[in-house]
Amino acid sequence: MIVDCAIYRDGRRTEGPEDLSDALQEARASGDAFLWIGLYEPTEREFDLVTQEFGLHPLAVEDALKAHQRPKLEVYEDSLFMVFKPVSYEPRSDTVTSGELMIFLGDSFVVTVRHGKDMPLASVRRHLEEQPEMLRHGPTGVLYSIADSVVDHYLEVVTELGTDLEELEAEVFSPSSGGSRHTASRIYTFKRQVLEFRRATVPLAPPLARLAGQGVSGAAVPFVQEKSRPFFRDVNDHLARVNESVEALDRLVSDVLSAHLAQMSVRQNDDMRKISAWAAMAAVPTMIAGIYGMNFQHMPELHWVASYPAVILAMAALEVLLYRLFKRRGWL
Repeated sequence: MIVDCAIYRDGRRTEGPEDLSDALQEARASGDAFLWIGLYEPTEREFDLVTQEFGLHPLAVEDALKAHQRPKLEVYEDSLFMVFKPVSYEPRSDTVTSGELMIFLGDSFVVTVRHGKDMPLASVRRHLEEQPEMLRHGPTGVLYSIADSVVDHYLEVVTELGTDLEELEAEVFSPSSGGSRHTASRIYTFKRQVLEFRRATVPLAPPLARLAGQGVSGAAVPFVQEKSRPFFRDVNDHLARVNESVEALDRLVSDVLSAHLAQMSVRQNDDMRKISAWAAMAAVPTMIAGIYGMNFQHMPELHWVASYPAVILAMAALEVLLYRLFKRRGWL
């Protein structure tokens, strides 16, 4: 459905015709205006009108309707198509979720298509409407503001993930809970959240580099003002910092998992040593009792009066000797 539709002239929002074709013609006729249409999870029928009026490429339209796209930048004859993956962080469940945001840029128009509940564009639109200077740059200003907002939110999420990782590290290296059976599951779940985050941030680097003029060819991108390159370079620098942090988080969580598994292995070895020590201590009296429990008629010491207390004292002495030996070596 259409969430918002407005014509922006000289950096100010103005009311225009309700018909999309008339509104686009009015924006193009004035020369210093553009039309911005925002849609939220449109159906194919709802999007048909927009497609026809703005001449959007069918492949880009298919991507916008079906979603599930990686961040990318594609240039068609009559428009530019860019995909973002905004992310949100839920502190109660410590989960990262991502949505999709598609932008069509063309001659005097911007069409934004949003899937998921992440990053509503109403706040971005309000912020832009408070900055007429940015809106005077036309569709390029809208693209920059959205990219800047998405990447700034990435920085917030990566900070939250860093805090979660510190808590995991404290749990793993805690003497009381480091061996919890749920710790490995929490570490793996956290690694999945980092992977979900990487799917949104890493593929966005080449498109932003292209907008910033840092691509292989360094050629200008159609429908984007060339003088906006410094602004996109700033956004790309922020994204690079995000990706570096994500890479560091991924390496650290792998190290934490390895440390946890190593601790579990060491504790299992300690448990095995203790079990072996107690088994050895139990084996000595069992062996002595087994020898004297044999039903042979001619055995020494069987008819001695002091045999029973002597055997009991011998068992006790051997048990004390073994206990002190194992205790000294740290097996008990």
